[in-house]
Amino acid sequence: MAALLFMPAATAGETLELTLADAIARAQQHSPEAQAARHTYLAAYWNYRFYRANYLPSVTLSASPELNHQINRITQSDGTERFLNQNQLNSDLTLTVSQNVWFTGGNLFATSSVRRMDVLDNHTFSYNTNPITIGYSQSLFGYNSLKWDRRIQPMAYREACKAYAETLELVAAQTCNLFFILASAQADRDIAMANYASADTLFRYAEGRYRIGTITKNEMLQLEINKLNEEANLLDAQTNVEDATQSLRSFLGLTQPVELRVLTEHRIPQVEVAAAHALELAYACSPDPEAHQRRIVEGKNNLARAKANAGLKADLYLQFGLSQTGDRLDDAYRRPLNQQYVSLSLSLPILDWGRGKGQVRVARSQLALTETQVAQQRQDFEQNVVRMVRQFNLQGRRVAIAWRTDSTAQQRNEVARRLYLQGKSTVLDWNASVSEKDAARRSYIQALQQFWALYYGLRSLTQYDFARRMPLSHTLPEP
Repeated sequence: MAALLFMPAATAGETLELTLADAIARAQQHSPEAQAARHTYLAAYWNYRFYRANYLPSVTLSASPELNHQINRITQSDGTERFLNQNQLNSDLTLTVSQNVWFTGGNLFATSSVRRMDVLDNHTFSYNTNPITIGYSQSLFGYNSLKWDRRIQPMAYREACKAYAETLELVAAQTCNLFFILASAQADRDIAMANYASADTLFRYAEGRYRIGTITKNEMLQLEINKLNEEANLLDAQTNVEDATQSLRSFLGLTQPVELRVLTEHRIPQVEVAAAHALELAYACSPDPEAHQRRIVEGKNNLARAKANAGLKADLYLQFGLSQTGDRLDDAYRRPLNQQYVSLSLSLPILDWGRGKGQVRVARSQLALTETQVAQQRQDFEQNVVRMVRQFNLQGRRVAIAWRTDSTAQQRNEVARRLYLQGKSTVLDWNASVSEKDAARRSYIQALQQFWALYYGLRSLTQYDFARRMPLSHTLPEP
């Protein structure tokens, strides 16, 4: 199993700083979605082990001792019946080796058994042995579940392995959303704190200018309103930070009531993804194409079962072996006698009012419907991959634009603030620069969030690290 992520312990009142990589690593170990993915995979693993066991030899040792002390009706040698008191102890021991034959659907077996009957009233006993018995059972025209499971179950297990790896990357994408929601909330709080401090400074400065008559009362009151608004914004921003922190803490499985501080990285992978390459990887690594193929094979399986149930049924049973009896155990193994048993049962529906034909037609229609749905889903799958690649390639440019816009807006706000302090601009110009600065910072964080969500979403489809140009390797959970 993948190594657990150990993070520094933090106590109440402390601040735990997290990068995006730290948050993703912890979420892939401790988030509810990751835990559910592990259990889903393990269930598929044991189901696959159960399927594989059907094709391996099985050895069984069985016994069924029986005490019979009652009055029973016994048929005599002349055909008459009498009620006799029986007081017997029957015990047996049977060793069976069995092997399923997948390409025929039959079962080949060999047994060896010994039985002992004790008559308790007169203290006598006897043995019956079957040193070796070889048999074979076969449905001649029936449904062969072993053959179809051999096609379906490996596909289902491969799908489960791919789905587990995909889920871990989807957990990373979801972590990105929660991470940047908190980053946005913290940025809003930092903005609100800075805006409040600046508004408070400007208001105090405006009071002095108002006393000397260099500004109007209306302008001073406008600055006071700005200060009060920024104070209210600060309270709202703090509440949003607490809510976003709780959501991320719960998702990461953090039980300590610590304050989280997320650290956003401004550098992003500079990669350009080719749609054809991504589509090839998606078909090879995504569980969706595997699920599409499995559904078609399952539809064919249902059609084969319906055809088998609607037609002639024949069951063949063959058994050959040796048997002997004796009053002593060694006598029961001397000069064993041959024994054979052959059974053939036939069943042909003569009048079923179309039930068998109806089941076949339903199964055939369901198969046709499944093929149509799968064809549409494959087309949607390809379009989704191509669309995500196009959005991802464009999002890198959007992040660069948002970064330049944020830097420019910060500089403009500082210039507007100095001009207002120098009395060369109005409060409206300064308010406009503040709004532009705040909007630019929020847009930049949102651009980062969309980039990383697309990045990990594309990784979930392709199981490929485009930044390092290498396939992902997620360690499957140990059973």
